[in-house]
Order: sequence, then C-alpha cells, then structure tokens
Amino acid sequence: MAANAIDQTRRMLSLVTYLRERPGARVGDVARAFGITEDELISDLDVLPMCGTSFRGGDLLDIDTDGERIWWHNPDDVAEPLRLAADEATALLVAARAVATLPGLREGDREALVRATAKLEAAAGESAGASSRLSVTFESEGGVFADVDRAISERRRLWLRYYSPARDELTEREVDPIRLFAVGHTYMEGWCYLSEARRTFRLDRVAEIRLLDEPSAPPETELRDLSEGLVQPSAEDPEVVVEVGPGGRWVAEYYPHDSAEEQPGGGLRISLRTPDPASLRRLALRLGRDGRIVSPPGLAESARQAAREALAAYDSQDGRPE
Repeated sequence: MAANAIDQTRRMLSLVTYLRERPGARVGDVARAFGITEDELISDLDVLPMCGTSFRGGDLLDIDTDGERIWWHNPDDVAEPLRLAADEATALLVAARAVATLPGLREGDREALVRATAKLEAAAGESAGASSRLSVTFESEGGVFADVDRAISERRRLWLRYYSPARDELTEREVDPIRLFAVGHTYMEGWCYLSEARRTFRLDRVAEIRLLDEPSAPPETELRDLSEGLVQPSAEDPEVVVEVGPGGRWVAEYYPHDSAEEQPGGGLRISLRTPDPASLRRLALRLGRDGRIVSPPGLAESARQAAREALAAYDSQDGRPE
C-alpha cells in the first residue's frame, strides 16, 4: 500500500531532524526506526536534496548515501537564521497558535511555543496582523495524540476506553505505549494488558484517555515494517469473496485485497484474505443491499443469519408500545 503525500511529508520532516543528530547513520537502522523498508528510505533520500532551507527554495540539503550509511554534508546551513516572507510568517503563526491550544500538551512545551510565537510576531511586524484573523481547529484526535506523546516521553502507562468496530463495543484497557505513526490515520502501537499482546489503536477511536502513574514497561519487540500498510494479510489466511454493487465499491479502497474484478452494472467482485473471516459479517450487514459475501459458504450463511436476526430484532422493537 503506497503511502500518501501527508504520511511521506510527516516522515521526511522527522527524517531531517533524525539525520542531523546522527551523522553517518546506517540505512538499515534508520529504516527500522521509521518502520519502512530500505528501498522506501532511499526513495525519501532521493527527494530530500531537492528541498531547500526556505519555503521557496534557497540552499538545498546536501544529503546522500553510499547504500550503507547516510551523510549530510551541510547540516549547519539549516541552522542559519530563516528569512520569511509575509505569507510564510502568517502560516507559521497560525500553526503555532493552533498547536498551543492542544489539550494534553506539556506545560513547558506550551510556554516555549508561546515565547517562540511572540518572537516571530515581533520579527514579522505588520505582516503578523493577517495571522490574527485566521484560526485552525483540531479534531478531538489532537488531544489524544498529545496524551500519547506525553506518555511515551515520560514512560507512563495509559488507560483507554476504546471503540472496536469489528466487535461494535467499547472496552476499557491499560496500555504501555510504544510509538505513534501515521498510515492514512494516526495510530498508537503499544502493549495491551487486556489482550496480553501488542496491539495497534487508531486515535480517533479512543473515546477517553488518562495518563497513569504506573511506569510503562512494554516487552522488547521488533518494530513492524509498515511500508506495505497497516494491515498485511498473509497468503495462508483464508480467502473471502465479496460481491458489491456501485454503492459498495468503497470496500476495494478500504480493505487490502488480492483482486477486484469489474462486474456488470458497475459492481465489483473482490477477493481478499483475512485471519478472522468472521469479522467480515459486520461488513455484510453494513453493505445491506449493496453487497454480499459469496464464499466461503459457511461465512455467507452466517452473514445471512446475522441479517435475519437483526431484521427480526428491528421488527420486534418497531411493534413495541411506548
């Protein structure tokens, strides 16, 4: 699964800081740290030298690799004072004020950001006026991100109320966070004490979060390579065939699949693999008239039975006197 432009931009911004602090870093070590393959890292390194130290260009980053190590030949150029145009200063001021409002941000970080914003306003002069008429509002995910980031830096355990769409339920669990990453959405990887295993949590599905005083001590595990996407079905996983109409074509975009054959009338016949075929019964209920599970037969019949039970429950409630 190819990374989108936002994911790659986030990674490359972090990569610049990472390489500056680690001259001569090994390609394999950097790739593992960012959860990508060495080929994807080399692709990023091919792009970085085209980036300058200003929004409009300027001195380019002189970064190259011999295939084993990565060398940055002009890191001091990035440390030189940055000269901003009016629109550049406006963009930075708006972003800084928005980040400063994030719930869960460490107070020391918030104070440092406020001081930096004040200095930027003073330097921008009249240009700073336009930024005061603009604002950015973060989704609730931003507060969860800040709490997870703080828990990782302070090595503290987290308590979560988390929504699982596969089971359609909210669960309470304690988690030792390991890392934050983005693959389309933003996720936390951590050791879950409810499952007694490493699990991945999508931040916009966290209904409630608290930092605990308990120290975080996740077991030592090798980080997964996420360059092929978050969900990576195995060839040994059972195959499921789903047929969808035009209104269900989104399934091919949402679920990793082996094939998606066009059908008459604008539908698709989708073959995919999953370690837990039963989890797709909820997909069948969501599709309704827009799709059906074709095989395996047992799963198809199970999905039809779930639909009949749901319809019967609805009819029973509909006839109940108020």
